[in-house]
This record gives sequence, structure tokens and C-alpha cells, in this order.
Amino acid sequence: MDNLQQQIKVNGIKTGVFLGLIITALSIFSYYFIISVSNSPALFVAGPIIFSIFIPIFLVVFFSFNQRKRIGGFWTFKQATTGIFIMLLTAYFIQLVGKDLIFDKLIEPNNVVNTQKVALSAKAQIMKQRGAKQADIDKSLNDLKEEFSRQRNMTIAGTAQGIVFSTLFAFVFAIIFASLFKKDPPGYVPEI
Repeated sequence: MDNLQQQIKVNGIKTGVFLGLIITALSIFSYYFIISVSNSPALFVAGPIIFSIFIPIFLVVFFSFNQRKRIGGFWTFKQATTGIFIMLLTAYFIQLVGKDLIFDKLIEPNNVVNTQKVALSAKAQIMKQRGAKQADIDKSLNDLKEEFSRQRNMTIAGTAQGIVFSTLFAFVFAIIFASLFKKDPPGYVPEI
């Protein structure tokens, strides 16, 4: 049993690294996608939803089934929660280092400013299409700029709080997926 638990943890780390690399690549691609489609508000909204929600959920489902298959096709709720949580936590830290530290700080340090410019432009276009008055558009854009400035001035405590929140979210997500993907081994049925 200890060997199986160890195998579940190792598989969780391995698939988590792979999932983290894919999610990091999707995040970077999503940034360039947003910047390149700045003239289309619909794509500005749809791009991040596709690249940061739908595709990662599909990958988590795929990797969860893959982990279960690697250990023989059966795992209890506790084993599923452990494997999926380790996978999600590993993927989160890979994405944190790859995207938030390396890409955002070293490769593309102006990505927040660029994304905010595109967001402001998309919001203005959407409001103009809906027939909003210029005063309402200006007020809405000023509110959005204030929100951006609050996010830009993130403290170490705020960052730590974000990490704790993301870890708790990963655990809740792991519990939900474990309840969906658990498959208890069949019990012993004696021959008659």
C-alpha cells in the first residue's frame, strides 16, 4: 500500500510538471493573442477564457484519467484527491515560476501595461458599440485604471495571500475532481 501511495505522489509530480509547462505556455500564448487582437473586443474576452479555463480543465481531466490508468485503473477517493492535488499544486508552482517570475519579470516586463492598454481600448469599444455616452465611458475607464493601479501595487503580503488562496483553490478543485474520477477497486467475491 505504501508503494502505491508513493507511486501516486510521483505520478502527481510528473504530470504536474507537464501540466504546469503546458499551462505556462498557454498563458504566454494568451498574452500574445490578446495583444495581437486588440482591435476585437470579443476575442479579447474569449481568448483568456479559452486559454486559461477551458483548455486547462480539459488537460486536468485527461491527466487525472491518465494517473488513474498508470496505477492500475482504480483509486479510492483519498488516493484520487492526493494525486490530483499534487498534480495541481506542482502545475501551479511551475506556472508561478515560469510565467509570473521569469516571463513577467525578465522576458516581457511591460506585459501588464500592454494588457491594460488593450483592456481599456476593448472596454471603450464595447461601450461605444452599446451606445454609451462619452462621460460614462470616461468614468468607466477611470474606474478600470484605478483598479489596475491597485493591482500593480501588490505587496508581499498580498502575494503570499494569493499563493495561499490558490493552494486552497487547488485543494477544493482536487476534491471535486476526485469525487468525479474515483474508481474503487472491486471487492472480493468468493466463487460459489
